[in-house]
Amino acid sequence: MDIIAGETLQIFFLGTSGALPTISRNLPCILLKWGSHDLIFDCGEGAQRQMMKARAGFSPEVIYISHWHADHFLGVIGLLQTMSFNGREQPLMIVGPDCVHEMVNDIKGLCRTRLSFPVESQKVRAGDLLIYEGYSIRVFAADHGIPGVGYIFEENMRPGRFNRERAIELGIRPGPLFGKLQRGSSVTITVDGEERIITPEMVMGPMRPGRKVIYTGDTRPVLSELADIGDDADLLIHDATFDHQEEERAIEFMHATAAEAGMVAHTLKAHRLALFHFSTRYTSADNHVSDAKTHFSGDILAPDDLTVFDIPFRDE
Repeated sequence: MDIIAGETLQIFFLGTSGALPTISRNLPCILLKWGSHDLIFDCGEGAQRQMMKARAGFSPEVIYISHWHADHFLGVIGLLQTMSFNGREQPLMIVGPDCVHEMVNDIKGLCRTRLSFPVESQKVRAGDLLIYEGYSIRVFAADHGIPGVGYIFEENMRPGRFNRERAIELGIRPGPLFGKLQRGSSVTITVDGEERIITPEMVMGPMRPGRKVIYTGDTRPVLSELADIGDDADLLIHDATFDHQEEERAIEFMHATAAEAGMVAHTLKAHRLALFHFSTRYTSADNHVSDAKTHFSGDILAPDDLTVFDIPFRDE
């Protein structure tokens, strides 16, 4: 298992509106920055301008599309053009559900110019697990009336806490050997003329879970899909298009209410809930937050566009 510890994890809410933009909210787009890795989840129109305003750079490795409604992918065209004009050479992967290969071919055709970098596509379905160095992406089914998925970002397990006192007891002097043990390598020392091999297990506590972020995309609540894979998330970003007063409309258009998002967060024992994809009928998210609070006692965010949220390591 590859272990990467100490990476920063930031969520940039580049677009938080529903199907239509407003003066203050752009179309759906989430940028996840993990160390030097940039991942985009959905890419509404104007995404590249939002990235400029957020000073987030233009270096995504992968764009994960939840479903093929236009408000979730039309921004890819402009982003590709911008990155090409900037001379990008690194390949870009676009991941999505059914029709991703056809959609990516169409998107490249609409650019009408030869891009400076390769654009590839990968089809995913519920249950898929994509393994990368230091983290994974798990795919689950959404319930939105057309083929759609959500994504779970999860870090690899982290090393346990280093027991400094125990290491000294074993004869290891403070210094570089401490770091070597923390990185998972055994060390050889000499104590009273006798050679000893000290393994990491002798001075390290039990492995600790990495951080986890869930992005649902547009969906009705799908607890049955998340029951075994979505528990204990550091952040759940959940569709909350409507407040509780519009529950019937949420059911009709296959979205979730903020109250339902709160119920999902409570059931999954999430640490924080970010409400997302607000309908343009609302000028304030206050009711959404109040609705979610009736079910979820953890931290609740109703992020504005360009909000940046840092996810720290847990104190474990």
